[in-house]
Amino acid sequence: MPPPGAVAPVRHPEAPAPGELLGAHYDQCFGCGESQPYGLHLAARAGEDVSVTAEFTVQPAHQGAPGLAHGGVLVAALDETLGSLSWILRVIAVTGRLESDFVRPVPVGATLHLSARCTAVDGRKIYGSAVGRIGGPDGPVAVRADALFVEVKIDHFTSNGRPDEIQAAMSDPDQVKVARAFEVNP
Repeated sequence: MPPPGAVAPVRHPEAPAPGELLGAHYDQCFGCGESQPYGLHLAARAGEDVSVTAEFTVQPAHQGAPGLAHGGVLVAALDETLGSLSWILRVIAVTGRLESDFVRPVPVGATLHLSARCTAVDGRKIYGSAVGRIGGPDGPVAVRADALFVEVKIDHFTSNGRPDEIQAAMSDPDQVKVARAFEVNP
């Protein structure tokens, strides 16, 4: 819940256009990276205002109970979708808190349609909410979450990540381009 005094979010003037595919922020990311064989391969798109949509199909590797998605995988999908709001705000942010509700089971093979919106900003704190629906944007609600993200600088990752992965990411021209795209307040 945003504190009193939090302000309405503002879409950055250089944010991707509504409907534009956002792409992966890192190819090894479990949520959006294409190089993760068992990852979600979540595809997010810019929405209207300060919102995004995404979807992923639950694979057998994502199950917990037989034939059903693992709850942690569903939370990862919500987290990744909420994290994609950074593209719209043009900031680098990490999850500070994520509170989820499981409404109904999600079967293996189902496509989860996710939507997230930024609800408020208070300094470096970014508040958002997300919902995941089965079968389509108007399908039954399966999961939902409220989150707090915290804006960080790029050194959050370079100082805390494993050196080999940091070096590989910083040597990849596509990753450097992504990092520089967010350097709106260096």
